Amino acid sequence: MAPWSRGKNTQDVLSVLGIPSTVLFPGSIIRVNASAVDVKDEEDQRVIVAPKLGAGEMNDVGTIANVVPMKRQDSLLLEGLYRGRVARYTDDDKTAKVDRIHEGKVENVSGKLDELKGLVKQLLDLSGADGASVMSRFMSATAATTVNSPGKLVDILASVLPLEFEDKLKVLNCLEVDKRIDLVADMVKKHIGSLENAVVKRPGGNGKGNLSKKQREQLLKRQLKAIKEELGQLSDDKALEDGNGDDDLDGDNEDEITQLKNKLLSTETGLSSDARRVVVRELKRLKRMHPSQAEYQVCRTYLETLSELPWSTRSQKKMSLETMKKAREILDEDHYGLEKVKKRLVEYLAVLYLRQQQQEQENTAKSVERTPILLLVGPPGVGKTSLAQSVARAMDRKLHRISLGGVRDEAEIRGHRRTYVGAMPGLLVQGLRKVGVGNPVMVLDEIDKVGQGNNFHGDPSAALLEVLDPEQNHSFNDHYVNFPVDLSKTLFIATANSTETIPPALLDRMETIHIDGYTYMEKLHIARKYLVPKQIRASGLPENSLDISDEVIMKVATKYTREAGVRTLDRQIGSLCRGKAVDQLNETTENPHKITLDDVQKYLGLERVHDDMVDDVVDEYTDVNGRVKRRHTFGVVNGLAYMGSGNGGLLMFEATLMPGGSGKLKLTGKLGDVISESGQIAMSWVRANCLKLGLPMSTLKESDIHIHAPAGAIPKDGPSAGIAMTTALVSLLGKKQIPGHIAMTGEMTLRGKVLPVGGIREKLLGAHLAGIKKVILPYHCQKVVKDECAFVDDIGMEIVYVKYIWDVFDAVWGGENIYVDSIL
Repeated sequence: MAPWSRGKNTQDVLSVLGIPSTVLFPGSIIRVNASAVDVKDEEDQRVIVAPKLGAGEMNDVGTIANVVPMKRQDSLLLEGLYRGRVARYTDDDKTAKVDRIHEGKVENVSGKLDELKGLVKQLLDLSGADGASVMSRFMSATAATTVNSPGKLVDILASVLPLEFEDKLKVLNCLEVDKRIDLVADMVKKHIGSLENAVVKRPGGNGKGNLSKKQREQLLKRQLKAIKEELGQLSDDKALEDGNGDDDLDGDNEDEITQLKNKLLSTETGLSSDARRVVVRELKRLKRMHPSQAEYQVCRTYLETLSELPWSTRSQKKMSLETMKKAREILDEDHYGLEKVKKRLVEYLAVLYLRQQQQEQENTAKSVERTPILLLVGPPGVGKTSLAQSVARAMDRKLHRISLGGVRDEAEIRGHRRTYVGAMPGLLVQGLRKVGVGNPVMVLDEIDKVGQGNNFHGDPSAALLEVLDPEQNHSFNDHYVNFPVDLSKTLFIATANSTETIPPALLDRMETIHIDGYTYMEKLHIARKYLVPKQIRASGLPENSLDISDEVIMKVATKYTREAGVRTLDRQIGSLCRGKAVDQLNETTENPHKITLDDVQKYLGLERVHDDMVDDVVDEYTDVNGRVKRRHTFGVVNGLAYMGSGNGGLLMFEATLMPGGSGKLKLTGKLGDVISESGQIAMSWVRANCLKLGLPMSTLKESDIHIHAPAGAIPKDGPSAGIAMTTALVSLLGKKQIPGHIAMTGEMTLRGKVLPVGGIREKLLGAHLAGIKKVILPYHCQKVVKDECAFVDDIGMEIVYVKYIWDVFDAVWGGENIYVDSIL
């Protein structure tokens, strides 16, 4: 095969490939045997494909095609590019000089093209499943090439339509585009006429004709529609828009469409006028489509989804005074403690009840409800989700939980548009569809972990703004449903571990209720009342068959768990019950019905939690005579840190003096920029006030100081370690030990003023779990402690509020003289 080239007379010299009974049109692709073409390893190879007419004769007009190799070496693809005419064969008759046929400028053919498209659609409808196959081939052909002219569009249609070889040859030889359109239209009309005549001749459909049963049904429906139009029995479009054109669907023989129509358009469904217009339009579309079409399934799924949504269905039971009493009983039954939270939830339900009564008295039942949105914030395992479940049980409403953790696509909230493959409604509409009522309790779990919009998928947290706004959610727009959905009667309760990662605009739409972690005494009561009976049943043991003392529970809570909630405690109690169950079966225990302190270590292993606070005496050493001596450790202090997810704990700092230096400060422990600056401020303040502290300036100039935060593999940062680092430096240089039961948190300025910090509730609870008895806090944190830390009085923790760093020293050393005569 000769490579594509140009001769002197601007003719292409191309290899000639004759194919019998097949016509390759520009814009279409066919596959041929590789042996029919002598392919050389050269770029840009083209051939002219001419139909064989018989007796070795070839058509003068052919298609210049590009040869595309395939992975299978025995096949090639020929991609039609444009028409060409063989001017003269060369001596070997295998190549020829070819003139490219250019299409001139085409004008005023849009009307003819529209007529041709209508005829093709009519032909495909009559062809049934075969028509769907033709449409699929047409879509594949147009996707594989660029359709930039009417001539190419007509060529592609001719290649996929069921035309005879002679008809396709006529189309190929027709070089004028407008005449080519007329030619193909006449051929399509002829084919339609033959199909309709086949039905007229055999109206009974005995199966002997060339048409299938579905094809005959399609033709008969078309004829029936034409008769009705003649008789004027079809309603006009205006009647349909008003919702009065439903009878247009009565003639549909498919039970499925009739059932959808009856369900969606009944008065009990409660669709709005806008929704009814959309439904009627979609039902008409569904009726006109053949079940084999891909769009048919999409339309049917959409209507089925709409029919399953609770447009007017509500939970029958209304709130009453009995509901209020029952709510408190259920909350007390399901949860121990949390008095402040329970009180707030009962107040919330009382407001809902009174507003319901007010609406009934004013006869405004159809007014838009403005139900406030609740946000339960607290550490993991404290019962946020179960509180929402208790509220649903108290109100006798259905519950649906949506986990928002990790949701990063706006379409998960608003739904996918129906143009996408596999489109579905958003999580909220799916929830309504699942519960089957329009006023459920919907729990939006882990709302603080929803993704925020820094990608091309949109911002799901911004999509929640409309959902959680009582002024807007009565007309929530789901992209899949495509008309407003009323969410105002849904009771939304969101949960989060922290409010720090919730966008301010979203947080402003919710009413926040903080849930504190549990103290050790509360954990003891929870374990005794809920966890132990549950784990005994889960282990297959008879009820009340296992005795677990309070001493055992407290040891498990203090030495094997360190959490604000009770999930780990629940798992550890389960391990004890399973271990005792195994011993009972093997008869290897002396006390088969009692768990002792010895059993705790046997089943759970060594203690996993140790007190992180500073011991009063922590340093032992052996002198040169081999005698063990103990000495006080200076420069070690308990700080407090917020550890994320609603948890807090101790953050120890230790400082040491290194003689022979130059007054430099070294910070280690994987500290971030903010906490490192706190260390620099602490060092600067100590240097500036060394005379008041009785510290010789020469000592600071001739020594380096190293401050370290243990657990160096864990990153640490935040503006709350200033007073702890300063106190550690003063303790180190003044040789005054800091008592181990004291912890502190707060930032400090260069003037020694103590600034407020965040995470107070979590830090205090973490200090309690670590055994701290006295906590030093900034003065301006009093309101936070009073409003959010009611457990402080119950556990007997002493809180000292300070305004200046000197107040910290007084709280730590009780006003003792911290000045010293020598440092080293």
